[in-house]
Amino acid sequence: MPSRESYVLRKEEKSLVHKAKAEGKEQGMVAAALGMKMSPQKPPATLWQPLKLFAYSQLTSLVRRATLKESERAPKYEKVHNFKVHTFRGPHWCEYCANFMWGLIAQGVKCADCGLNVHKQCSKVVPNDCKPDLKHVKKVYSCDLTTLVKAHNATRPMVVDMCIREIEARGLKSEGLYRVSGFSDFIEDVKLSFDRDGEKADISVSVYEDINVITGALKLYFRDLPIPIITYDAYPRVMEAAKLTDPDERLEALHEALKQMPPAHCETLRYLMAHLKRVTQNEKDNLMNAENLGIVFGPTLMRAPDLDAMTALNDIRYQRQVVELLIKNEDILF
Repeated sequence: MPSRESYVLRKEEKSLVHKAKAEGKEQGMVAAALGMKMSPQKPPATLWQPLKLFAYSQLTSLVRRATLKESERAPKYEKVHNFKVHTFRGPHWCEYCANFMWGLIAQGVKCADCGLNVHKQCSKVVPNDCKPDLKHVKKVYSCDLTTLVKAHNATRPMVVDMCIREIEARGLKSEGLYRVSGFSDFIEDVKLSFDRDGEKADISVSVYEDINVITGALKLYFRDLPIPIITYDAYPRVMEAAKLTDPDERLEALHEALKQMPPAHCETLRYLMAHLKRVTQNEKDNLMNAENLGIVFGPTLMRAPDLDAMTALNDIRYQRQVVELLIKNEDILF
């Protein structure tokens, strides 16, 4: 029967062989990365170590450059197709399965955002890769948020970016910012300007001297969204988080709820909350703290479908608390 000492020696021998093979493999990989050919004879340690360090630095640099390049690209937001039953004139083939679309009327469905034509059955299995065409996206207000940013290849809706830039340039110290209403006709004019001109809309001080018109136009944009910033799907979890009594558990639950939102919604909400935090930093002048902004933006940023009047009324105070939490903790929640 073999002794314990011989067993340990054999085990150590196997370990050394395995280590040697691993080092040989590692050397081969590094040499390949450098475009070198390895000779059967192992290179001396004095040559191998600098080569190893140089190869690792080159690989690290490549990875870093690839990461930076990826981060510079516009975000890839997933979007479902907006299919509508359609009657096609003349012969048409499904753009998914390539088969003929039979019939005289309602032969298939067409995406209202990108124009994709497919069978009704095929529409159920088409990937969520809708790329909205600007010729199909006729307006800015009342347009689905993800549809708008994908159509313009942007990170956030231009309304949000342009209005916030204008407000921060000349309105952060304005008393009652976001609480005081602008003239409704001028707000409607801003809306029409964005729908007509998009990024070329002029909302400068020379056109709209009253900053409350710009804040009113921004709030109107959020109210007009067909799916609110805090989506219908995320709303129940957000409300549950707001009702928790433990502060840490509340923040954790709210963070998890926000992760359920579409990326375009989450990024827009993050940008808005960072802006509102800067508004609160000028509270001495504008008299707007996080609680006041929560009262203004609670019903603007979220709403629940199919709720009875009493439940909706009860949710208002939690909506205010959610916005207040988002403003105060935007740096850790997003």
